[in-house]
Amino acid sequence: MTPGFSRLRREDLLKTACEVIAERGFGHTRTLDIARAAGVSQALLFYHFETKDRLFEQAFSYAARLHLNALNQIERSERPPRERLKLLLKRCSPTTGADGWRLWIDAWAESMRNTDLEETSRRLDVRGRTLLREIIEEGVASGDFVCADPDGASWRIFALSDGLAIQWNVHGRLLSRRRVAQLVRTAAAAEVGLDVEDL
Repeated sequence: MTPGFSRLRREDLLKTACEVIAERGFGHTRTLDIARAAGVSQALLFYHFETKDRLFEQAFSYAARLHLNALNQIERSERPPRERLKLLLKRCSPTTGADGWRLWIDAWAESMRNTDLEETSRRLDVRGRTLLREIIEEGVASGDFVCADPDGASWRIFALSDGLAIQWNVHGRLLSRRRVAQLVRTAAAAEVGLDVEDL
């Protein structure tokens, strides 16, 4: 087996593991479920990941890496602060990528008992919040935004988004997709001194 093939095989297995875990949850997913979904033997899974816990940790790290890559693209964008804020809100929308949100929500619960998952989850949360704060600070400096407390605003916006993501994914019938998006946009606009139509 060539190194390139092995690396691609691992990526495929991690992607499949994320999909299965998002559907079944960490507590109800067996390595057999992932192996069947990937069309491989359990032996191959253990060849690559050694243990079930290691596979789950690597799968979550893989999903986190994809999200971090998307955040890095927003950070490197040369668009003005308002456009970058819109991009970030869309990327982190409570109604975007249901499979991803189910994985994150389940991982948050598991993180209370698993230090590796907690570290990855915390790194992801800090990165997103730091990027949001930096975008707000840049907008204030350029005169596009009015915000006395960019750090507090970033906490409040993400706290609302995370909370609505839980409501949307666990109790999806309580709020429409449109209403969820409106709540986040309204809160974000208020935090940075914009009209909601600007976001």
